[in-house]
Amino acid sequence: VCPIEHARMEKRTVLQWDKDDCAWMGLVKFDLLGLGMLSALQFTFDLVAGATGETWDFESIPKEEPGVYDMLCRADSIGVFQVESRAQMNTLPRLLPRKFTDLVIEIALIRPGPVQGGAVHPYLRRRAGEEDVTYAHPALEPVLKRTLGIPIFQEQLMQMAMAVGNCSAEDADLLRRAMGSKRGQERISELKEKLLAGMAENGIAPDTAEQLYGTIEAFASFGFAESHSISFALLVYLSSWCKLHYPAAFLAGLLRAQPMGFYSARTLTDDARRHGVRVLRPDVQHSEVHAALEPLGAGTGTGAPTGRSACTHFEQDPIGAFDHAAPDTTAEHRRDGGFTVRLGLAEIRGIEQAVAARIVEARRRGGPFLDLADLARRADLDRVRIEMLASADACAGLGLGRRDALWGAGPAADNRERYLPGISVSVQPPLLPVLSPAEQTEIDLWSTGVAPGAHPVSFLRRTLDQRGVLRSDRLPHAEAGRRVEVAGLVTHRQRPGTAGGITFLSLEDESGMVNVIASVGVWTRYRRGARTSPALIVRGHLERSPQGVVNIVADHFEALAAPGKTRSRDFQ
Repeated sequence: VCPIEHARMEKRTVLQWDKDDCAWMGLVKFDLLGLGMLSALQFTFDLVAGATGETWDFESIPKEEPGVYDMLCRADSIGVFQVESRAQMNTLPRLLPRKFTDLVIEIALIRPGPVQGGAVHPYLRRRAGEEDVTYAHPALEPVLKRTLGIPIFQEQLMQMAMAVGNCSAEDADLLRRAMGSKRGQERISELKEKLLAGMAENGIAPDTAEQLYGTIEAFASFGFAESHSISFALLVYLSSWCKLHYPAAFLAGLLRAQPMGFYSARTLTDDARRHGVRVLRPDVQHSEVHAALEPLGAGTGTGAPTGRSACTHFEQDPIGAFDHAAPDTTAEHRRDGGFTVRLGLAEIRGIEQAVAARIVEARRRGGPFLDLADLARRADLDRVRIEMLASADACAGLGLGRRDALWGAGPAADNRERYLPGISVSVQPPLLPVLSPAEQTEIDLWSTGVAPGAHPVSFLRRTLDQRGVLRSDRLPHAEAGRRVEVAGLVTHRQRPGTAGGITFLSLEDESGMVNVIASVGVWTRYRRGARTSPALIVRGHLERSPQGVVNIVADHFEALAAPGKTRSRDFQ
């Protein structure tokens, strides 16, 4: 029926028609959505099973655990599926989800259709009891009752068209197909006369009818089907549960599944560290190919466990016992407190997965490496690969610092089996100055994208304190309406099409995240520096919602010379 071609992946074929042509020919089309979070969750389950002996899957994880919802109500959701974006994190403390159906609504609410249709704020006001629940027509109550009279799901729009617009089931299906398509608004407009006529027949006033049609038309920009939202809400709950109870394993799972999600590996690592997770640099003597769990005290990692020891099995310990922790801490919930996260060798710049696997296999077969030359010979590493390992401080297990390993990379590479023995010449390295913590952090960010030590902004904290710049953890206690200064690395710049030109920025310091709002005028005035600087000092008025959500309404931007170059994720 349709011409096909072989794909680049083995045993895959590609249709040479696009999806619209296939649909026109009457072929059935299925959309298969690949989600990195599914991989991250499987990695997390495997790491937990290997480290603690506890086995979990989608069915066995306890449902409706209060501690999970406590964490989400605090918007402690960095790394959690779908609800880690700025808009979702601002909505969570206002919606205050306490059951699974709340997550379903949360997922569907922050979408272009409900946002453009003006559904977000009315729903939140009604949920908080600040606004009465009303219906434009009695026939809409059965359709919209579960969402407090506000249409949120695609199915509700279809039911509305049938209930008050006198549309047939076939018309409603055409409406569904129009939602989210390239010509969605045009296709929905074809039903406008029929919808308005049906509403008039049902006694709906013209103004109200136009408002209802505007809500339907807004979903042309894409709204969620309820079944889709339910599936995503399940992954929200599961990823939240893993973050709450196994933050170390969850971080390692996320790092293994990169690239994915809203945040970079550095931000995910810094967030996990604020939750008590210790992260260790890659090391040729201890690291696996990818990030893995390592018992506290093993290798070069030492330190006191946080939370309960994960070496204990909890088959008989109900998880509900962890739900009585203080609302601002996850320490009592944690079940992998006896483990650290060791970064993998493949996370090092310039070290391919095959090279990392070769190093791990050589160590597994022949035991620990004796020195740099032994590493180069047994893993067949050239000078460039050894230099990449040295830059990431991955040779510390051999007793070599970064500069010593870099100096010895050439002679070590010449000792491989393919070369004649005794031809390499070793020269005593000069006495070079020791790298400062800030310099080490900068090199870590360059080589792995992760700073296992201190946060880059922490090295500037003394200067920032002298200037009066507030840390992110002090903003909830600052006076609302006052002018403040904040500083941090820029993790995101966003300008949604529904925001009227307003730009949203997220700054990260050593204590957490700061939300910044820039009007069109302010952004235009400081656009050059605000758009390109990896770190910023922002001055503005502190704005706090009744639910405690803090934003900084910016009036001035200034570049911050941070010790370490990072990249933001910009959505302009």
